[in-house]
Formats: sequence, structure tokens, C-alpha cells
Amino acid sequence: MIRKSTTRSRSRRAVLPVLPPHLWQAAVSFSARAHRHQVRRDGHTPYFAHPVRVMMTVVHVFGCTDEVTLCAALLHDTIEDTTTDYDDLAERFGRAVADLVAVLTKNMARPEPEREREYDARLAKADWRARLVKLADVYDNLCDVHTQPAEKVSQKRADAIEKCERALRLARGDELEHECTRRATRAIRELVRANGG
Repeated sequence: MIRKSTTRSRSRRAVLPVLPPHLWQAAVSFSARAHRHQVRRDGHTPYFAHPVRVMMTVVHVFGCTDEVTLCAALLHDTIEDTTTDYDDLAERFGRAVADLVAVLTKNMARPEPEREREYDARLAKADWRARLVKLADVYDNLCDVHTQPAEKVSQKRADAIEKCERALRLARGDELEHECTRRATRAIRELVRANGG
């Protein structure tokens, strides 16, 4: 009898193993807390929906399951848009994640043309995974254009298409080495075409 119950409990453990928490799960919680008081430009949607959609795009549209990339996707706006700093991310998620997020962070103290040039130059030299997250970011932003007020949709769509084209130029060459980037490039080109670009 003891032997039977031991066997049963062992078989249950084999069927239902206790899985270690994944880093990306901690990144979901961190991002939700960091963006908790923010909303998207429509004035209603919680901002946190954007980093979640960016991460889901990386996985389900681009086919990338690298955990560092998933964390960077979830956290990509935390330094730029919240009180989070590089050290917070490095301590909780490691330098690899913090480095990708830092590359994806614009220096908002600079005037826009200079800020954008610096950002593009930094992104062009960075780890390819930062460019993949950027591709997911612009993909989601173009998908989200329809939530804008009707009078702004046309201009927002044009701006989003231009940002997609810019991100595609920066990622040129990555698609030769990375299947995820090939899939990303195809998906973005299709989305741009569907939006009149």
C-alpha cells in the first residue's frame, strides 16, 4: 500500500512538474507596474497593452522565443517613459536585457532631429535583437493607428509607415542571418502595403 501511494505521487510529479518562473514573466509584472498610470494616445487603452503586444508580435508574428528579447520587448519603453533607470533593469533582469532597453531608449532632452539621428546610429550598431524589438514596436504602432481620432488617422498612419520604413532600413542585413528578422521584414512590408504604403 505504501508502495502504491509513493508510485502515484511520483507519477503525479512527473505529469505536473513545478516549472521555474521565467524571466519574461517577471518582466510582464515589472512593465505593468512601471506603466500603471499611463494610457495610449487614444486616452483610454492602458499603456501596458503596447509592450505586451510588442512581445506577442516578437513571438507570434516574428517567431522569436529568445527570453532576453522577450524581456526587452516588454520593457522597451520603461527607461524612456517611466522612472525606471538602467540600473533597475540590470539588477532585476541582467545586463543583456538592460543593454537592449538602453539602446531602444531615446534621449528626450535632445531636439527631435538630433535625437532621432543619435537613436538610429545607436540602433544600427546594436545587437540585432534590439532592431527586432524595434520592428515589433513599429509594427504594433501601425496596427494601432485605427484607435486614433478620425481626423488624425491619416497623418498618424503616414507617420507610422515612415517609422516602419526607417526600422526596415536599420534592420537591413539582419534578415540574412536571422529567420526572425526575415519573418519580421515580410510582416511589416505586408502591413505597410495594406495601409497604403
